[in-house]
Amino acid sequence: MTEGTALGCSVLVLNRFYMAIRVVNVRRSMTLLYRGCAEVITIEDGQYSNYDFDAWCEVSQFYALEKQPDEDYLQAVNFELQVPRIVRLTRYDKLPQTTVRFNRKNLFARDDHCCQYCGQVRPLSQLSLDHVIPRSMGGKTTWENIVCSCMQCNSRKGGRTPAQAGMKLLSHPTKPRSNPAMSIPLDDPRYSSWKTFVRNASATG
Repeated sequence: MTEGTALGCSVLVLNRFYMAIRVVNVRRSMTLLYRGCAEVITIEDGQYSNYDFDAWCEVSQFYALEKQPDEDYLQAVNFELQVPRIVRLTRYDKLPQTTVRFNRKNLFARDDHCCQYCGQVRPLSQLSLDHVIPRSMGGKTTWENIVCSCMQCNSRKGGRTPAQAGMKLLSHPTKPRSNPAMSIPLDDPRYSSWKTFVRNASATG
């Protein structure tokens, strides 16, 4: 796997009490590790192993000798650094939030970055959010009235309801019970270790 692809991976962040609180990108996780604000957590034979940045650099060189299909690596100056899947903040003890934040990130994650009209998955640059019932008709800005839409479908629908525009929603929008951003990768074998910490986690990043 290329370094560019490796940088696109996600990293689960735990608080000091090993509770899932958010998901960050690889760059952010490496910054936390390098600054000593976090440590890598791995699960080996049912036991937790903790590594600070220096220790993780050493372990990575050992793991790189026999790479596994579900591992990703970054190229350092003289060695390859394995991308961590889980990091733990060593001085952060706040508890996860009990409600899912209403924001663009979680709305896109809830709908799997898939246009709810045409069904196409698009990059963020080609997506927007659409009020099912337009605001001009009294539609509210809530979980139940906003969906992910591609630019083309949003333009086609305009200031009309789906029925008026001759369009059909793939699913009715609802408020998620847990953080959609943390539930998406669990089907990917690279994130299997998350399952120990993400059951019905409802924290948001």
